[in-house]
Amino acid sequence: MTPNNLKAALGSGLLSFPVTHFNAEGRFSPESYKAHVAWLSSFQAPVLFAAGGTGEFFSLTPDEIPQVVKSAKEAAGDTAIVSGCGYGTEIAVGIAQAAQTAGADGILLLPHYLIDAPQQGLYEHVHKVCQSVDIGVMVYNRDNSIIQADTLARLCDACPNLIGFKDGTGDIGAIRQITAKLGNRLTYLGGMPTAELFAEAYLGAGFTTYSSAVFNFVPALALEFYRALRAGERARCETLLNEFFYPFMAIRNRAKGYAVAAIKAGVRLKGFDAGKVRAPLVDLSSEEEDLLAGLIARQALQ
Repeated sequence: MTPNNLKAALGSGLLSFPVTHFNAEGRFSPESYKAHVAWLSSFQAPVLFAAGGTGEFFSLTPDEIPQVVKSAKEAAGDTAIVSGCGYGTEIAVGIAQAAQTAGADGILLLPHYLIDAPQQGLYEHVHKVCQSVDIGVMVYNRDNSIIQADTLARLCDACPNLIGFKDGTGDIGAIRQITAKLGNRLTYLGGMPTAELFAEAYLGAGFTTYSSAVFNFVPALALEFYRALRAGERARCETLLNEFFYPFMAIRNRAKGYAVAAIKAGVRLKGFDAGKVRAPLVDLSSEEEDLLAGLIARQALQ
């Protein structure tokens, strides 16, 4: 898939990040993972992100990431697969190249490791990763990697394969400046945890889509919210927010890291052997998992 084809696919529908499945020993479990990806690919998501944030990219070794990507490609059929990428520049280059070799259609460049960096340093980091591969690249704007509009414009001029901008800051003023400055040069993706909670605001700022973590276990519900959002059916969106997304947020907010752990619990509740999260994350308690099971059971759409 060319970068421009991937750019078009990203903007054509709802996106999601499959969780990475681990076995009882905590190692990657490809067969269970492939069964889950195949199920997700039967729904209307044009792109899935393998080894992304919800896929515990931060707890995977660089050698595991291409294994996850390869498994996703084998299971996804015609659905495009984007790989997570990150850490320091040299490690990120290696991950990007290994993901391309494994069959990834693109990469999502997550924030670099630990330390803040000036805009020129962020420019050089993104530029070097983009230049190292032929596939499309998206940058994830959050935490210690906040790319300003002028820096992003310079990168767009220098890197034809930079095709996407994902935001996880919630700074509507800053991202509106980016969408106003760069127009349709990029595809813009909402990336706040439980993105449905912010989707209406991001739509108003020029973002056409977002990545839905709950698509992992209630794909029909996630797609219905996305449909209602794009159709301007505000009352329907509010019903789904009040009946599912806000109660889910209450479970997610019980502990740090539950934005990932609660999704993995939902996948297990749907019958996929996804395993536990890796440290430093922790899994939901049995009481919390029961709350999530009850919330899922009350949904007519799953």
